[in-house]
This record gives sequence, structure tokens and C-alpha cells, in this order.
Amino acid sequence: MTGQHINGVTYEGVAEFISSLGTLISIDNSVEKEIQRRILAGSRTYFARIILFRNRFLSRATKILLYKTLIRPVVTYGAETLTMTKKEEQAPLIFERKIFIRIYGPKYEDGEWKNGTNRELEELSKAENIVNWIKGQKISWLGQLKRMEEDRMPKKIFTQELEGTRRRGRPRKGWREEVERDL
Repeated sequence: MTGQHINGVTYEGVAEFISSLGTLISIDNSVEKEIQRRILAGSRTYFARIILFRNRFLSRATKILLYKTLIRPVVTYGAETLTMTKKEEQAPLIFERKIFIRIYGPKYEDGEWKNGTNRELEELSKAENIVNWIKGQKISWLGQLKRMEEDRMPKKIFTQELEGTRRRGRPRKGWREEVERDL
């Protein structure tokens, strides 16, 4: 990328970078790579604690609690600020199902070992999936934004109207529209 010259200093342009908070920011504002990074970090966390998840003396309820306290926060870090399409929501769901399949394990039916179906896993987890949890976090963040003082930067960004013209084609859904739909 070409550099930008501001006040006599040349700044190098990049297509993507990792912010000081650890999230990936790209020039095209795509969240797909960030979601994949978070899932990879969640996998690393799972495999770092695999001894706990394979322990036969820990109950399934304890293992689910370990997942919700150790792995889910790693995967969903910063997700309350992302706008995700239906396709992008599938990646965290698939990751969570893989973890649940490992926790619940296969069951023996009709002379065969079978993994639980998605519906069975959803019933066992009481429909508390990772995407619903992220949506709850977004609503919580919206409440914090509404209560913020007007001079705070997040509140200014939230209430400010964008200037200029947009690109051709259908615009991406904004964070505000997504949260209003979730409400």
C-alpha cells in the first residue's frame, strides 16, 4: 500500500493490522478473518485444557461450565462490536457444536456409536448457543452506550451521522440495525 504524508511525516499504509486491544482491523471492514482468528484462539484454549475436558471424573455440567468460562470468552472477545451476517454467524456455532460433541461424546444406539445431532446438542445446551450469547452482549453494550455521557468517544461515534457517499450496491447492515433486530 502507498504511504500517507501528514505534517511532514510519511505513514505506511497497510491492508490490515491488529489493534492495541487485539482485534484485527482490515481495510474492507470484513469481520470474517477476525472470527476465524477468534475461533483459532478458542481451539488453542481448548487443547491447552484438554486434560480437563477428557477427565472422566468431571461431570458434563462441569465441563460445560469450563467451556463457558474458559473458551467462550476467548472466542467472543470484542464480538459485541461486530456486525455479522448469517454466514459469519455459522462459524462460531460450528465451533461450539464441535466442543459440545467432544464433551457429550458419542452414544451407543442400535449396535453403533453415533454422535448427537445438532438438535440433540441444542436441547442438551438448553438453546444457550454462542450466537445468542453474543447478541445478549450486544444488547448489554447498547445499554451502556445509551447511559454514557455525551462527551465520551464511544457515545460520539454511536450518535454521529456519516458524511459522504456510499459505494454502489446494497450497503452492509449496520451495528445499530442488527441490535434493533435482535431486540
